[in-house]
Amino acid sequence: MPLKNPPLSLYIHTPWCVRKCPYCDFNSHERGELPEAAYLRALLADLDQDLPLIGDRTVETVFIGGGTPSLLSGDFYRQLFQGIRQRLVLSEQAEITLEANPGTVEAGRFAGFREAGINRLSIGVQSFNNTHLQALGRIHDASAAIQAAHQAREAGFTTFNLDIMHALPGQTRAQALDDLQQAMALQPTHLSWYELTIEPNTVFFRSPPDQPSPDHMADTEQEGFALLASQGYQRYEVSAFARDGHACRHNLNYWQFGDYLGIGAGAHGKITDTRHGTIHRYQKTRKPEDYLADAQQARRQYHPVAREDRLFEALMNGLRLVEGVRLQTVEDNTGLPAAQWTHYLGELQQQGLLEITDQRVHCTEKGMHHLNGVLARLAEALS
Repeated sequence: MPLKNPPLSLYIHTPWCVRKCPYCDFNSHERGELPEAAYLRALLADLDQDLPLIGDRTVETVFIGGGTPSLLSGDFYRQLFQGIRQRLVLSEQAEITLEANPGTVEAGRFAGFREAGINRLSIGVQSFNNTHLQALGRIHDASAAIQAAHQAREAGFTTFNLDIMHALPGQTRAQALDDLQQAMALQPTHLSWYELTIEPNTVFFRSPPDQPSPDHMADTEQEGFALLASQGYQRYEVSAFARDGHACRHNLNYWQFGDYLGIGAGAHGKITDTRHGTIHRYQKTRKPEDYLADAQQARRQYHPVAREDRLFEALMNGLRLVEGVRLQTVEDNTGLPAAQWTHYLGELQQQGLLEITDQRVHCTEKGMHHLNGVLARLAEALS
């Protein structure tokens, strides 16, 4: 069956930070003074090169990630969104998120972001324990994190996220739950609460910290999930919790195999071409200096998503959601009718890991708890 255009998002990457955290494997680079004017020109030139990929499609969500996007000024974002709106159709109800780190936002800067059209913040708190923040290499302390949340609300942000980690070096269960309590006391509309994972090409990978045991982590998670639910934060994705109506629409588009343009150094994108029946992913020039030097021809590395891989990618993403993914969404976004593939999931269903109805497929509570294993078995079943 033919492909249909899924919702379209825009991701913007800002590759600079004050100091690289020892757990970070993102494309981020330490730098003092930022080349705002040059990067603004580069981003808009990059976007110009991508416009033929989307025609007149409307962009529903924007996410500005990094690095540390809050290092750039409100005026930078005002000019950037002025340029974006001149080039493409941005929905009147667009969700526009910017990642911000406490300690990089002087008084008043949040107001500048809000005036630029940004309507959602994601604040990287990670912990309210100063010892743990130091172990994570963060440049802020607990008081700066609390102040950032208050500044967000004072600047007019009615929806914002706080990022909180657990399984930190030397962290007890009581300390992990205390971080959650302090986060919820700030009344964010969304919380990301996730385990510190050790990624390749990081300082922590070369010198692993002493983390709690897997059993300890699992017990902490269960207590944390109950605590979040008791305060009205509904778990809708593996590590995402939201008050009613405040789930991150941009991330939902990722998990539902939606399309997204990616601009900026090292940005990734995924685009469906319904005319040719193809889907491809791409990545932009990664090193900031090379990206700035070649803004008019930002090199793209294209990776077609083979027809046989579409299904696994769509399910791999969709099963991260507590509600799973609608069969119709998978059909529309992969071109593969449900009747052709649901039987491959029978064994996982029999093992109590998946549930399949005539409307959707989703992990059971057991399946969500063992999601990595489910995805590994899914890859085998579909290979």
